[in-house]
Amino acid sequence: MRLLSRLFAVILILPVTALAQQAPTLQLPDSADVRIIVDISGSMKTNDPDNLRRPAVRLLARMLPRQANAGVWTFGQYVNMLVPHGKVTDDWRGLAVERSDEINSVALRTNLGEAIQVASDDYLLGSESLDNTDFILLTDGKVDISDNESANDRERERILGALLDDLSSRGATLHTVALSEEADLSLLKSLAERTGGRYALASTADALTLAFLEALNTAVPQQQIPIEDNGFQVDDGVEEFTALIFRAGDESAANRTLELVSPGGIKAEPKSAIDGMRWVRETEYDLITVTNPEAGDWKINGELGEGSRVTVVSDLRMVVSPVPPTFTEEEPISLQVAFFEEDRKIENPDFLGVIDVSVSLTSEGGRSGSKVLSPDEPPQDGVYTDAITRLPGAGEYQLSVVADGQTFSRRFSTVTRYIQPDGEQASVGAGVADEPLQEAPVMEDELPETSPTPEIDPPLSSSGPIDISQVEEPEPKPLEEQPVDKAEAEPEMPATDEDDASGIPFWMLAAAGALGVVVVAGVVWLLVKRRKPAQEQDADNDEEPPLVAEEAPEDDIPVADAEVKDGEDEFGLEDFDLSEFDDLTDIDEKSEPEDSDEPEDDGNDDKGVGKDR
Repeated sequence: MRLLSRLFAVILILPVTALAQQAPTLQLPDSADVRIIVDISGSMKTNDPDNLRRPAVRLLARMLPRQANAGVWTFGQYVNMLVPHGKVTDDWRGLAVERSDEINSVALRTNLGEAIQVASDDYLLGSESLDNTDFILLTDGKVDISDNESANDRERERILGALLDDLSSRGATLHTVALSEEADLSLLKSLAERTGGRYALASTADALTLAFLEALNTAVPQQQIPIEDNGFQVDDGVEEFTALIFRAGDESAANRTLELVSPGGIKAEPKSAIDGMRWVRETEYDLITVTNPEAGDWKINGELGEGSRVTVVSDLRMVVSPVPPTFTEEEPISLQVAFFEEDRKIENPDFLGVIDVSVSLTSEGGRSGSKVLSPDEPPQDGVYTDAITRLPGAGEYQLSVVADGQTFSRRFSTVTRYIQPDGEQASVGAGVADEPLQEAPVMEDELPETSPTPEIDPPLSSSGPIDISQVEEPEPKPLEEQPVDKAEAEPEMPATDEDDASGIPFWMLAAAGALGVVVVAGVVWLLVKRRKPAQEQDADNDEEPPLVAEEAPEDDIPVADAEVKDGEDEFGLEDFDLSEFDDLTDIDEKSEPEDSDEPEDDGNDDKGVGKDR
């Protein structure tokens, strides 16, 4: 049984190990191609009354990396190329910011399929391949190309059929953002899931900018610097940094107080930016870009809203393998982290030895946990690896990788969703091989009461941390070293109706029955001896007595109600190793005690019985 349990654990571990081994070799990402598609149908007047799509598009235009390819399309009944597809340069950014003011809510219909088809046309790059192309699609409605519902249904089927098949085969990735629960959420989820993209529902217009930003960060991960206590450290290798500060709470743009303080103590504000600084204030955020910044500790005076970050442009980069938008225990996240200087991977142990690389997860409820990668010594090939296989519960988690050195720090952040199989309740500490395989002892006073809904363990409270080291790398104790409690071991025996009814183990009943048979046989033997002494002397030597064959003194006959000494178990349970019963075959529950053979040794010392069969 123990051997089978170990084999089963190994079988569970092998697929996860194989998946981790199949992770592609980490390398610098190719040049990105981002295509933004924005709904301008009339329903946007209700769902986006302040037209926050404009500052959201401007944010993406300013945050896109240099030399990437990008374009912006708007759609209603017709499709319009708002910003031509091309290389992201300062001129392209300026044009995108200028034309964002043309985003409105006047279109009559929602021709979603045509918008995707136009934006994915192969003439844009002169190639049918969309391997490194990400589409960011925003809409608040459903497919609406005609007053005829049948025509709309056919168009929806075409999008999910031929169009989506074509995009998938060409390698496209679609990230979809729904701006209203009235949108066709099922359609948008399918577009994202079938192409490996991210789906998000921005329930309010205020959440739109952050949803757009997370979609961009999934498409083109940004190099970041960690913010701690409203401060961040800039190293000598940083050519430029951009601080994105989201509005906190109900603070308005007009009343927002924000300062950026350099390591030399120089303070800058929106209206008094220093040399080499560009400060843009929008309704939802402030965007501060500093070129050739002073190395050292910078400080932000003011409140930082959710999603605030500092991105950098530098030849020294931390590269993280792509994190899927969703994952399961069967398809875990295989994480790889490495550092590159220009296009060369760094393997120098002197550099890597002073950097601590950690991964952390934060749930939607605010619980978090972290784990250090390669805590003892840096990896010889310069690639830090880990696998995230199972989490305490389904939902969205923010995954962050932070590299912290003496004068160097980088941060990577993204959002992923853990999908749990239907009907399964994950537990804290569950990993590749679940805890039940360890056969941990359960004492009687610890057994939970029977309940249709299992209670959640205390570590799952909203205040408890997620221990990632327990989630990913459980180290079960050897099975043979764990104590086995009798209450746990007894259920391994075949159950009988008598066991279920009385709770007395079957072997006890069998022993008592055998003892009763011996007593009855002894009484019968005495009666026969007294009444027919002559017949017993002349009996044929070949004939055996019914149950006993040799004379025994009357005093040696066991008595069922004999006294048991204090402190002594009547059936000698303490002398039995209950594991002996692991391999017993099923016992015929309907057989009568009289039909069985002489009882085996059950701990009672019946020395005078059965010598002369």
